[in-house]
Amino acid sequence: MPEVATRQTSECNTGPIQCCDTVESASSSGVAAILGLLGIVLQDLDVLVGLTCSPLTVVGVGSGSACSANPVCCTDNSYGGLISIGCVPITL
Repeated sequence: MPEVATRQTSECNTGPIQCCDTVESASSSGVAAILGLLGIVLQDLDVLVGLTCSPLTVVGVGSGSACSANPVCCTDNSYGGLISIGCVPITL
């Protein structure tokens, strides 16, 4: 898997900051199975995918925000929180 840059920010220019239980490559067997079940076809299997995500409010960022899992910024959050595509880990 290629090295992934981590953003040092509390803002996300592609949508809300997400807090995901799991973040894995789209090529991992578990993520690939979920994408297949949902009928989602990705061109780039090196992209990071977040599973079981919820938006993280900017209020409180930097002062103990409520994400104890994986804070990420994703380019496609259109799957109702079950899955977010094109994620980049961020530091709050």
